[in-house]
Amino acid sequence: MSEEISLVTGGNGHLGNNLLRLLLSKGLRVRTTVRNANNTKPFKGLNCEIVQADITDKASLRKAFKGVTNLYAVAANFNMWAKNPKKEIYDTNMQGTQNVFDIAKECGIKNIVYVSSVAALDFTKLPASVTNGYNKDRRNWYYNSKNDSDKLALDLSKTYNIRTVVVLPSAMIGAEAYKLSYSNKLVHQILNKEIPIDTNITLNWIDVKDVALGLYSAMLKGKNRARYILANKKHTSMQESVKIASELYPELNIKEPKKVPKKLLYVVAVLMELTSKISGKEPKLQRQYLDMFYGLKQDYDTSNSEKDLDFYPKSSKKALEEALYYLKNDWDK
Repeated sequence: MSEEISLVTGGNGHLGNNLLRLLLSKGLRVRTTVRNANNTKPFKGLNCEIVQADITDKASLRKAFKGVTNLYAVAANFNMWAKNPKKEIYDTNMQGTQNVFDIAKECGIKNIVYVSSVAALDFTKLPASVTNGYNKDRRNWYYNSKNDSDKLALDLSKTYNIRTVVVLPSAMIGAEAYKLSYSNKLVHQILNKEIPIDTNITLNWIDVKDVALGLYSAMLKGKNRARYILANKKHTSMQESVKIASELYPELNIKEPKKVPKKLLYVVAVLMELTSKISGKEPKLQRQYLDMFYGLKQDYDTSNSEKDLDFYPKSSKKALEEALYYLKNDWDK
């Protein structure tokens, strides 16, 4: 086993857990941070060091980062909605990024792979590319946080002279999930026949294990301060996704979602948003998502990821089929 320590922040999360399993399979010495050290289920049978730490707490990061050479900055608030999104999502992700780089500099960490998101890309020109610049749409606090923390990571990399590679995954789905991520939740809703209406919003499914491999390749081969999209080239519509599930599991009798006019979708979104204010739960449909994503084809230019990282993921269809199987048969067993 290598004596160098590779640290994964957020090792109980979907991507973090898949990544630390991959690193362990490579014979690396792995440490991971979690906010709740009592939650040991995600690490059962894994020979990794578990440290309690929070990206908003510098003292805990200082303890976790000691002796680390390679840092995978995975932990962040990945929620698309919150009661107070500015504070809970945006401020957390911005301060967390600042803290991670501040303490990385203190502890002499040499390499950082920083997990951003395709949310930080400009979708006004398709396929979306890292050369197109950043997302100019400022209506959603999660998207704002990924935009601005991505820029901050690159700025701090330069200021602190830490080799940093930024990766931007799309909708990660698949196995080794100890709670339902936002993307896996959508797949689960398809299985449970909870997609009755076609919102004309597309997804770009990517297997989380392919993303984990992309992070590992980024650490080994990624160019300093480069940004790499970890996604499939072509999108998949919700209609297509439901059809794949219905053909795979005809016994579930999954029906094709009904197409309705955009104006009606707005009415539904308004009602769901009003209900959300009373319940405190995330509405399944929001007007801002319709404004941002209705009819948008989430296609990506992954040419630099192919060239530099040798990133060739399984197709969106294959990723979805495997995620459907996992969530139907193996999840939460």
